[in-house]
Amino acid sequence: MGELAATRRRRADQARQVADLIRGEIVHGRFRGGRLPREAALAREFGTSRNTVRAALGLLRDEGLVERCPGVGTTIAAEKVPHGLHRLLGLAETLHEHGEVTNQVRTMTLMEPPPAVRQRLGLGPGEQVVYLERLRRLNGLPLSLDLTYLIREVGEPLFDADLVHNDIFVLLERIAGRPLGVAELTLEAVNADPHTASVLETPRGAALLMVERLTHLSDGRPVDLEFVRFRGDRLTMRGHLRRAGDPAYEHAREQARGARKEEQACL
Repeated sequence: MGELAATRRRRADQARQVADLIRGEIVHGRFRGGRLPREAALAREFGTSRNTVRAALGLLRDEGLVERCPGVGTTIAAEKVPHGLHRLLGLAETLHEHGEVTNQVRTMTLMEPPPAVRQRLGLGPGEQVVYLERLRRLNGLPLSLDLTYLIREVGEPLFDADLVHNDIFVLLERIAGRPLGVAELTLEAVNADPHTASVLETPRGAALLMVERLTHLSDGRPVDLEFVRFRGDRLTMRGHLRRAGDPAYEHAREQARGARKEEQACL
C-alpha cells in the first residue's frame, strides 16, 4: 500500500471512530437541545483534526442522523429512542417515557399457519392460528411493522379487544390468566422491501432492525411468534450482559434451563 493510500485509510478509520463516538452521544441523549457543538469543539474533545470531525459528521449525515446547514451548524435530524433487551415488555411498556404508542391493525384473521410457524408454536397438523399485522406508531410517526402468529386459545379473544391502545403482551396475560415467562430473541439487520418501505414511510432498501421473538407463558407454552421490523433511524437496542460466573447470571441461566425443560415436557 502506497503512502498516500495509507494516509487516506487512516483518515477514513479515524472518521468512523469519531462517528461512532458522536452517534453514541446522540443516542444517549447528550445533546438535549438538538444541536451539536461546533467542529472545533468536537475536534478538541476527541483529540483529532477538524477535517476528521467534518468527515465523521458527513457519515452521520449520510445515515440520516444529523443535518448540516451553513450558518446554523449540525443538528440532530431524528431522535432515536432506546428499546431495552433485558426485560420482556411490550412496545408501549418499553417506550412509555418517550410518548404514546398506537397501533393500526392492518390484517387480523384465522388461518392455517405455514409449517415453520406450526413447529415453532408446537401445534399439530390442521391447527389454526390468529395472524395479526400491525403498524405501530410512536407519537404519530411510523416505528415498526409487526407480523404476529398467536395460538388460537389466546388469539381468538383478541378479535374483541382494543388493539389500538394496548400491547399484545398485556392482553395475553389477562386472557391466559398467568404471566408471560421467557422469550427467544433473534436480532438482525434487513433492508426494507417495497411493501414494508411504503408502510413505514421509509425509502426502499433502508436499513431496518428485524426482531424475531417466540414468547412463552410462565408454564413454558409457546403462544406468540412475532416478526417485527423497526425503523433503524428511529430506534436503538440496548441491553445488559453479564459474564459467566456472575451469581446473577448463573441464576438466570438456571431459570432459563428450567423453562426449556418445562416446554419440552409440554411438547
